[in-house]
This record gives sequence, structure tokens and C-alpha cells, in this order.
Amino acid sequence: MEDCASSDEDYYYSSDRDSLDGLENEDSDLQWAPSKGPTTKVITKESLLAAQREDLRRVMEMLSLREHHARTLLIHYRWDVEKLLAVLVEKGKADLFSEAGVSVVEREDTVTPLSSSSTAMCDICIEELPADKMTKMDCGHAFCNDCWTEHFVVKINEGQSKRIRCMAHKCNAICDEAVVRNLVGKRHPDLAEKFDRFLLESYIEDNRMVKWCPSTPHCGNAIRVEDDEFCEVECSCGVQFCFSCLSEAHSPCSCMMWELWMKKCRDESETVNWITVHTKPCPKCHKPVEKNGGCNLVSCICGQAFCWLCGGATGRDHTWSRIAGHSCGRYIEDREKKTERAKRDLYRYMHYHNRYKAHTDSFKLESKLKETILEKVSISEERESRLRDFSWVTNGLCRLFRSRRVLSYSYPFAFYMFGEELFKDEMTNEEREIKQHLFEDQQQQLEANVEKLSKFLEEPFDQYTDDKVMEIRMQVINLSVIIDSLCKKMYECIENDLLGSLQRNTHNIAPYKSKGIEKASELAVCWSGKASTTTGKCLPSDCGTSGKRDRSFSFGTSDDKGCPSPKQPKKESYGGGFFDLNLPAEVLDRN
Repeated sequence: MEDCASSDEDYYYSSDRDSLDGLENEDSDLQWAPSKGPTTKVITKESLLAAQREDLRRVMEMLSLREHHARTLLIHYRWDVEKLLAVLVEKGKADLFSEAGVSVVEREDTVTPLSSSSTAMCDICIEELPADKMTKMDCGHAFCNDCWTEHFVVKINEGQSKRIRCMAHKCNAICDEAVVRNLVGKRHPDLAEKFDRFLLESYIEDNRMVKWCPSTPHCGNAIRVEDDEFCEVECSCGVQFCFSCLSEAHSPCSCMMWELWMKKCRDESETVNWITVHTKPCPKCHKPVEKNGGCNLVSCICGQAFCWLCGGATGRDHTWSRIAGHSCGRYIEDREKKTERAKRDLYRYMHYHNRYKAHTDSFKLESKLKETILEKVSISEERESRLRDFSWVTNGLCRLFRSRRVLSYSYPFAFYMFGEELFKDEMTNEEREIKQHLFEDQQQQLEANVEKLSKFLEEPFDQYTDDKVMEIRMQVINLSVIIDSLCKKMYECIENDLLGSLQRNTHNIAPYKSKGIEKASELAVCWSGKASTTTGKCLPSDCGTSGKRDRSFSFGTSDDKGCPSPKQPKKESYGGGFFDLNLPAEVLDRN
């Protein structure tokens, strides 16, 4: 694609504002699909309780359960409501409850309450106590309050407060959280608060679709994804990360590849390789010795002389034909193979690491140039010119940053994809060579166009004439579209042609998104209970946390009353922001 966007006759000059207005026209020939709202949500400290109660409400209404029973079920199934429903359909309600340690609801009516005037024996401390000092759980087992309290305190301190089981022998029932809170709170109020905090944070700790933001220092936010856990997200604090492994965003590398690559770059493995290639151990003190002359009789600092050719200890005297006390004319194949292999592995690693580092450094430098380029835009907007809209510069920068990151992480992917560390037994040498050529061809095309885009964006367009700026503008728009298409093709190649027949379960990659890593939106909470139906306004997520309420939570965009509504897609604003770079340049620039 060397000649991409080079023909002047393909250009349709018009203002960016006019072209964008044309895109918004409903009568346009282009079928314009409404954009979906963000699929990731930021859960703050204030909205955590509301987010948890949304899932609790669903289970409580569906199974007619009390809140603590619904929480016990959700914690057991790691807050996966869909999995809970699948088990309910497959095994029925009785098995669903017994596996999770929930006492069957119908059994509650058959449990005889303790009479206030009677006494009962506690099977733990073997004391007969009045009924008001005994507590019976839903499972029917009753023990004295002191024994229950000590049991709860031990479990909370051990970190098992989310699933405290009954003390009875072979009873798997989970204790009522209200009873735990009441008994522990009388003696240890701090432990009761700790117990409540553990129950609240279990929504994040035990939920595979919700994870803490890995920012340092921690921002206090959690991220919830709606669809796929193999994705890259951006928290409201600005940190971008891989949701699966919580490290920095690294696609098209899989999480396992990135972990191995970071370890390889971080530890001393390559230093050891260099030492293996360029030094040999002293046969006496075993320290590595580097040869600094042409003679093959070398001497270690410990005083031991040895032969550089074979590493064997020798005397210190030698002539033109032999070394005293030594002769090594025999060829040892294994040793030579090991040395050559170490050299080859080192050179291969250096090849991929140098290119990974080069694109990473380019990304950092181009990020610093952003302010300079935006200053050029400001100067160009102030002068008298028929060009008023320079959004193509902003969009070109975003495309450059996104594609530069893809290029940077594509080299660690290639290092492991076509090496022998992960897929040695899953591809023949011929298959590996074919796949490597296919990937490298696409990688080189992407690399060439990214460098072209970087060159055009660094042009001093604030000093050029309008015709010259118009030419640069068309080059930037066309290159942006081409680069986006090449990135898509590279991801499709990785998912279908390279990883398609291999271990997909351990090498999932985050999907490519043209507009970059999605920024998570704040979790919106709205009540639809009787108290709020007359006003129809959204209420704070942390107000009112006790008592029974008819709650309805929605995570879409806002309707006319200010409450979130998933039925109304949010209309994109194209005036001063970003537009879809997937569209061809002639569509973006037509009247």
C-alpha cells in the first residue's frame, strides 16, 4: 500500500463541518447505525451498594427470597446471575439452595421457635440456658449467644465472614447475616463494621465481571464490564488497563504472552544469555571470564589458567603448537550446539525487543508533541483562512497513538507466536514459516503507513498555504482510514489465522476498537418506587440504605425526566469532538 492516498483526483474538498453535517442528515444514502452506550461502568464507593442491590433485587424477586439468602446464593455463584439461573433450570430450587448452603424457604414454617419461658441445652458449652439467651438459625440448630458470638468473631478474623456456616456437625447452612451483625455488634462494634464491609466488597472480590482499578495510589473505583471480560478499559481516573490481568493495556498480546515478556525484560535472563555467549566459567572458581586477547590460553583473576577452546584447566606455559599439560582437538557437538543456540536466542530477542522499544519510545515522543501540534492548530484557526475546522488533526493524533501502541505490542506477540516457547508442538516448521510471513507482511504495511501519518502530522501546517494544508488534511484523513483498516485486519489475522487452531482458552486477546480504549462511564442509579414516581428524578446512589424499597436500577442514557433509560441511544455530537474514522475519506469530505 505504498501508493495509498496519493492521487489528487480522488480528493473532494469541503469543510469538515459541512461533511459532518452531511453525515448527520437522516436522508443520507449512508445507513448510519446508532452508537451504543458504554459497556463498562465505574463503581465508586457511593454507588457500590446500589450496584450490589441491583443483582440482589433480581434474585429476591425471582425466587421470593430474603436479602441474606439472595446474597448467600450470589456469593456462592460469584455474583453470576446467569449461572445461578442455569443451575436453577438444570437442577431445581432444592439443589440450588442446598449447594449454596441456603436453608430451603419452605422449611422456615416448620421450625418451632424457642419459647421465652423454657430452657434449652447448648450442645457446644453443654449448659442449660434460658431461651432468650439462645439463638436458632434457619436450619433449625440452636446454640447459646455466647458460643455463636465467639464462632462469628473467629470466622470474621479469619476472613471467612462472607460464608459463615452453622456450628452444628455436618450442617452446611450459612448463618443469617442479621444475626451475625446483631450478636457481634453488641461486644465488638468494630468487627461488625468489618463484617458489613466484607459483605459489601464481596461484590467486587468474588465477581469476575467487576474488578478494582489497578491505579497507584488507588483511586477507590471498581470497573464493571457488561459483555466480555477479555477487554481493555479506562477508569475515570485516567488509568488504562487490561481487565483480564489488570496490567497495562497490551493487545494484541495475550495476557500470558505479556506476562512472559515483562518477566523477560525485567529479570536478568538476557544478561545470563549474554554471559553464556561471551564468557566462559573458570574451572577453579567458576566465575565468568571474558577473553580480551587473541591467545586461547586465558587466565582467571584467581590465578587458574585454562583453555578458551574447551574450558579445561591447563598449565601456564605454552608454545606455538601446544599448551603445557593440555590437548583439546576433539569436537564436542553438544557444547557447540548449546553455545550457538544461546547466541541465536539472544539475537532473536534483541531483534524483537529493539523494535518494541523503538515504537514505545516513538509513542512517548509523539505524546509530548501533542501540545506542539495543538498549538499549530490554534495558530491556524486564528489566521484568516477558508479552513476553519481542524478536527482532522485531533482525529489523526488519536489514530496515530492507537496504532503506535498496536505496533509496539505486536512485536512481543510475534516473539512468542513464532518462537518455540509456547507453540513448539502445535505447528510444524512449514506452518510456522507461512504464518510468520503472513503476519509480518501485515505488520510491515501497518508500520509504513503509521510512519507516513506521523510525518504528515509533524508538518508545520500553520505556515503553509491553504492549498498545501488541504493536501496534508486529505493525506491525514486517508491514512487514518487505511491504518484503521490495517489494524482490524491484523487483529482478524491473529484471532482467525494464527490463534484460531491453537489454545484459544489461554491466549484470548482484547478486541480492536477503532475509537480506542473505551472509557468507563459512571454507574447511574434511578429509583422507581412509590416515593419517587411523582417526581421522576434520579436520586443519589447512597441515600436511604435501610428498610424495604421497590428499587429499579437502569444503566442506559438519560430520558427527559433525568433518569437513565436504555431505550434511547445517546446521539453523537460531532461538532468539536471525534468522528468515525472507519468511514472513507470521500464520505467524510463530501457536501
